[in-house]
Parts: sequence; C-alpha cells; structure tokens
Amino acid sequence: MVLFEKYSPIVLNIIKTVDFVLALLMELLEKAKHILDEGRYTCVLCSDWETITSTTRGVKPLTDLLDAGRDVRGMSAADNVIGRGAAFLYVLLGVKEVYGKVISQPAAEVLASGEIRYEYGELVKNIINREGTGLCPMEEATLTATDPKDAFERIKLKQEELRKRNANRS
Repeated sequence: MVLFEKYSPIVLNIIKTVDFVLALLMELLEKAKHILDEGRYTCVLCSDWETITSTTRGVKPLTDLLDAGRDVRGMSAADNVIGRGAAFLYVLLGVKEVYGKVISQPAAEVLASGEIRYEYGELVKNIINREGTGLCPMEEATLTATDPKDAFERIKLKQEELRKRNANRS
C-alpha cells in the first residue's frame, strides 16, 4: 500500500471500485461456466439479477433472445460452441464476456473486434457441421458478413433454409 500513499483518497476509492467490478465480472463468468457444465445446458447467460439457460443446440437460443427483444446487455455468457455466427450474435446482444468450450478463430476475431472479453477451452480453426462434412452452416453463412446486423440477417435466412430442408425430409 506504500505505493499508493501519494494518491488522494478519491483515486484510491476509484482503484478499489475498479477491482470490485472486475471481481464481479469474473464471478459471473465463472457462475455461467459452472451452470453450463452442471446443468448440461448448451448456453447460459448470467447477471446479478437473472440467469437464462437453454438446452437448444446451435445459435437458436441467441436468435430467440434477439427476436424476443430481450435485453441481455452486460451479461456474462457460457456456451458449448461459439463459431463466427454465434460471435456476431453475442456482439449484437451486447454481452460483456463469453466463455466457449470450443471457439473458432474467426469467432475469436469477431469477439475481439466487438470488444467482448472471451475465454475458451479449445480454439479451433473453424466449426465443423454436425455431419463432419464441412463448415457449420452458420459459420459458412457469416463468412463474408461485415457487421453483426448483416450476420443476423444471414443467420435468419440460413435457419429458414434449413427448416424448409428438414421439413421436406419428413
């Protein structure tokens, strides 16, 4: 504490407040990660006042939040898989930070450019589709997207295309 003796009490209070806020943020991300693992969820968002969970695969939990107009700005999120599409959606949702068990390099770039702090369990070149035959459809749909709103529109179109394709198989 000797180093801070030359600073005014106001500056010391600001330093303490910043430390406290950083500790809260870290705790919320850890809480989201814990719920993701313990609850067998695919996606978890946490704040001091609310926890949102989903067992739905893919980006659907995120598009559902956007479609419903849910305000999740400043929340911490944990997700099983974060590709480029999901990263754009997290930027659009305005989350503060995310953890991905698996995250693609393009997703990490989108999150960084959106000033979202991120952590991951595994960093991969790209997210592969469920059949293992190519890129994830949402990763592919957003390859040339330049902003989150454009990416969201591309994702909605891809979701509709996949819904129609799956309906025709039935």
